[in-house]
Amino acid sequence: MDHTNHVRLTTSELTPAVLEGATIYGADDHKVGKVDHIHGADAGGSAVIDVGGFLGIGAKPVAVPISDLEFMRDEDGDVHAVTSWTKHELKQMPAHRD
Repeated sequence: MDHTNHVRLTTSELTPAVLEGATIYGADDHKVGKVDHIHGADAGGSAVIDVGGFLGIGAKPVAVPISDLEFMRDEDGDVHAVTSWTKHELKQMPAHRD
């Protein structure tokens, strides 16, 4: 997916209502997971990403700093993010527990 023409979100848009459910694309531009929920506020918070699994079953939740994700809107207005993490790296992280 070419992200060059996608509109980057402003700091004020980094809210749970906007970010939850966003698809995350990894370093290889493949889908690595979806944002399940957010801890904290703005760029200083963490995004809990469900990685792996199939249709939401067996996914592993991992927490990454929001600052490690570049959130944007595509031409349809859908929010997604790009990260330098790969799916393999995210799967190696400890599971997040609320």
